[in-house]
Amino acid sequence: MAEAGPTVWRRCRPKMSERHKVTDPMGDIARVGVVGCGQMGAGIAEVCARAGLDVKVAETTGEALEIGRTRLFTSLSKAAERGKITEEERDATQARLSFTTDLGEFADRDLVIEAVVENEQVKTEIFQVLDQVVTRQDAILASNTSSIPLVKLAVATSRPDQVIGIHFFNPAPVQKLVELIPALTTSEGTLSRAQVLVEKVLGKHAIRAQDRSGFVVNALLIPYLLSAIRMFESGIASREDIDNGMELGCAHPMGPLKLSDLIGLDTVASVAQSMYEEYKEPLYAAPPLLQRMVDAGRLGRKTGSGFYTYG
Repeated sequence: MAEAGPTVWRRCRPKMSERHKVTDPMGDIARVGVVGCGQMGAGIAEVCARAGLDVKVAETTGEALEIGRTRLFTSLSKAAERGKITEEERDATQARLSFTTDLGEFADRDLVIEAVVENEQVKTEIFQVLDQVVTRQDAILASNTSSIPLVKLAVATSRPDQVIGIHFFNPAPVQKLVELIPALTTSEGTLSRAQVLVEKVLGKHAIRAQDRSGFVVNALLIPYLLSAIRMFESGIASREDIDNGMELGCAHPMGPLKLSDLIGLDTVASVAQSMYEEYKEPLYAAPPLLQRMVDAGRLGRKTGSGFYTYG
């Protein structure tokens, strides 16, 4: 996920009267904005661009934007090398992508997907800015959050009926599932348009979830990951035996500690904290070892070390 602070996003705010009027509120989504070009943001941008959409990606600084651009284009090149897409498709996809550090350039977007750090304050400010700069009256403002209540983001805008959760899974170009999470304020039209986009345009499988911390997948997954971390922390079994037990004994493609490293230990801890705050269930509380590893910057694959060490 891209790092962002609550006051660093540049934007040029048009007057509310300048918002484009659209006569067909169920019109096709052709122009997409993605806020954040970290692991998830880059993956979402790639999925949308490969589906033929015009995609603009925003980051906080030129340096972060260049890192994100390199990540995105490297992924496309690898897909071409592996025969997943042709070189012509790679070039066409890259041509549909543009990059900016100014959220004001999202004025004409039909859909904006926020994919930044899992921090409620940061996400809330971004939604407040997007509410001001996105001028299309029927534009959907979406969050890729995996745990933060959507209604909190929705009420930060003047269009809470057009805010929805569209939660992709990592890596977004590979994983087929997307969770659609309407807030209490989300209109049926917004939900329907989002589902058409996800299923018909992006070719993903959509499931609907209520606006409860963890939604469907993480509500099942996070307690499982935390249980594996506690098992390792207490010395019941080695990391290899825990992971091999689930891979070879339960046919899981990846053991829980390897999966935690892939997700990012900071993300696992953030989702666990959000779920614990909502439900007050002890099984959602992050184990001390997880917190210490996050404090030490050992976040998994993205930092080169977590429960395992990576090249």
